[in-house]
Amino acid sequence: MASTDIIHVSVVSAEEEIFDGDAEFVALPGESGELGIYPMHTPLITRIRPGAVRIKLPGQAEEELVFVAGGILEVQPDEVTVLAETAIRGRDLDEASANEARRQAEEAMRNRETKVDYAKAQSELAIAIAQLQAISRRQKRH
Repeated sequence: MASTDIIHVSVVSAEEEIFDGDAEFVALPGESGELGIYPMHTPLITRIRPGAVRIKLPGQAEEELVFVAGGILEVQPDEVTVLAETAIRGRDLDEASANEARRQAEEAMRNRETKVDYAKAQSELAIAIAQLQAISRRQKRH
């Protein structure tokens, strides 16, 4: 492939580098909606919402899937960098844990004592739901 057919992708969290490699295409949940990024994309910096980062690897039918719990996206014509608050490889997502986190967040929203508690519970619920959606996407591929 010519260099204009691929884009270098890095997905990192505070704990570790989750993905570092070349891709044909990247899709992820931007602050204003789903973003699709091809090589030679216009430079961009934006916040990202909790959800799945889908990375189309060169010459492979399967996409690499990484769950992120929000963060920052930087796009350059030949490079995509995702700085995630939390990032988990798709294969490492645990449905039981995500369901339990969802249950706890919903309970916290019902039993809130302050607006801060409610906002935190809302955020935790959004992350749990996004994890479950990423798990569902992964299961549909297999």
